[in-house]
Amino acid sequence: MTRYPLLTPERVRTAPRHLRAIAGAAAVPAVVTLLVTSAYVVYSLWQWRTFTVKSWDLGIFTQMYQGYASGGVPIVAIKGQDFNLLGDHFHPLLAVFTPVYALFPSALTLLVVQGACFGIAGGIVAWAAHRLIGPVSGTLIGLACGLSWGLQYAVDAQFHEIALAVPLLAGSLAAVVTRHWRWACGIAAFLPFVKEDQGLTVAGIGVVLVLLRQRRLGIALTLWGLLWFALAVFVVLPWLNPEEAWEYGKYLTGGDDAPDPAPGPPFNLFAPQKALTMTLLAVATAGMMFRSPVALVLLPTLAWRFVSTNESYWAPDWHYSAVLMPVAFMAAVDGIARARAASSSDWERWWARLAPVAIGVACVAIAFLKPLPLTQVKEPGLLTPDPRAAAVEDVLGRIPDDATVLSDLSLMNYAVGDHELYWIGTANPVPDYVLAGPTSTGPNQGWLTAVDMAVALHPGVAFELVVERDGYSLARRTGDDVVEVTPEPVPPEAPPANGH
Repeated sequence: MTRYPLLTPERVRTAPRHLRAIAGAAAVPAVVTLLVTSAYVVYSLWQWRTFTVKSWDLGIFTQMYQGYASGGVPIVAIKGQDFNLLGDHFHPLLAVFTPVYALFPSALTLLVVQGACFGIAGGIVAWAAHRLIGPVSGTLIGLACGLSWGLQYAVDAQFHEIALAVPLLAGSLAAVVTRHWRWACGIAAFLPFVKEDQGLTVAGIGVVLVLLRQRRLGIALTLWGLLWFALAVFVVLPWLNPEEAWEYGKYLTGGDDAPDPAPGPPFNLFAPQKALTMTLLAVATAGMMFRSPVALVLLPTLAWRFVSTNESYWAPDWHYSAVLMPVAFMAAVDGIARARAASSSDWERWWARLAPVAIGVACVAIAFLKPLPLTQVKEPGLLTPDPRAAAVEDVLGRIPDDATVLSDLSLMNYAVGDHELYWIGTANPVPDYVLAGPTSTGPNQGWLTAVDMAVALHPGVAFELVVERDGYSLARRTGDDVVEVTPEPVPPEAPPANGH
């Protein structure tokens, strides 16, 4: 019998070298992941401790996870009675975070999860860059991606479904640029289940594979992405949505309730907000993303955003550019590697050597010139409690756990974890309690207290003031109702027009 010993003198002599190589390859992405995740968790904790509520989205996703954690469907009362959130956007894969939420049932948990997702994406970019262009370049580009403007704005906007798309895109494209074709397809295949438009992005990855001479895999992936985009938009979303339609299609087709297109050339392609988004993409990657076919994966997302009538889609802020970041920076990594290896131009080879440093400098410059959210962190809230903390704790502590609550945006994210929560802008049953407070846009329609808000939204129903402190107030429904009337909602503070 032939023996194959696991340990030979040669293997013993070379083991330390191999272990150092493995440790070095793992160290760069690990450090980047840790630094980026830590930065975003600190920022999210600061937002949480300063009672920052950017929109209704964090409350919406918290209710979604409440539904999943209880073993049910994602019914979200904030969006309306019996509203199934899978009829809003197609994101069944978000259920993978349910065990984390079940262990730590709070809206804050989702912010931490999103920060970790973005940190992992930065680490994946660092891994690919380390393999292709070296450890120092890998560290610089990984950090630049992880702390890029698109991801900072997404963290500032708080949790959205694209949190999961960002590391999946990074993983799939890292496999593309390192020529692990089956891994690229296998990871990309999950993207259509994060958000319906990601089916088009998957089709874009398939096209890139075809251009890289992986025709069978590329064609299969393209068809897979287009199939799930069509099923989501034309079948699943209309089936589950109360309006029996894809709710956000109105921004592309000019539906009755869609905003009017802005004046200008066809689709207003030269609007300043669009130019700013494209400029930031080019500057953040030192122009090297244009050297790689991977940059083509940007086109589906840019296309639906720029032809939309919703101007919030055009600009670089909110969370819409988050999915562009792993694509742009992975294209830059591939572009640098290609330019260093095959360029016939001395100038291009020189710029490719300098590009990682330029990308790092651009990341810092954009952060302070824009300025970006991470540069805005300050006291109170970071190390010391916000002065309003005692008032908020007092107000929320007076609501019984089993009560139904009608709320504006002010404390929505803090009350949603413990109560059945309604939002003042949708039609709702008469609640047990009404919660009001100062918001980012000031008091709601001039209402001074929760009683004023309750009377305005539910005339004929008796409410009494429970507590009022530091601009926050709580009203309780009494047992003596004159007549119960649930009028059509008059949105007193519509969420920002970002299309969710």
